[in-house]
Amino acid sequence: MARPRTDFPPSQALHALADAEGRLALRVTPGARSEGIEIADGRLLVKVRSQPEDGKATAAVIDLLAAALGVPPSRIALLRGATSREKLFRIPPET
Repeated sequence: MARPRTDFPPSQALHALADAEGRLALRVTPGARSEGIEIADGRLLVKVRSQPEDGKATAAVIDLLAAALGVPPSRIALLRGATSREKLFRIPPET
């Protein structure tokens, strides 16, 4: 069975949550039933199917963020939280 297509919030909404230096804080739920990105109470919540082992969940978060922002995954950098649910990423500026 094919996986349903993930709907993302608009990239402008994601950029609005980032600070002036392009840092974006988010909370990750690894091992979720479905993947997705949502904004709740002014926070970014990301759900991924991958388990939190050997950086697989973090890689899945980077892939989802890249797809939502329309940029290659190599343009997104993890700044803090490699082993935590609370992560901080640097995202490229809005074009």
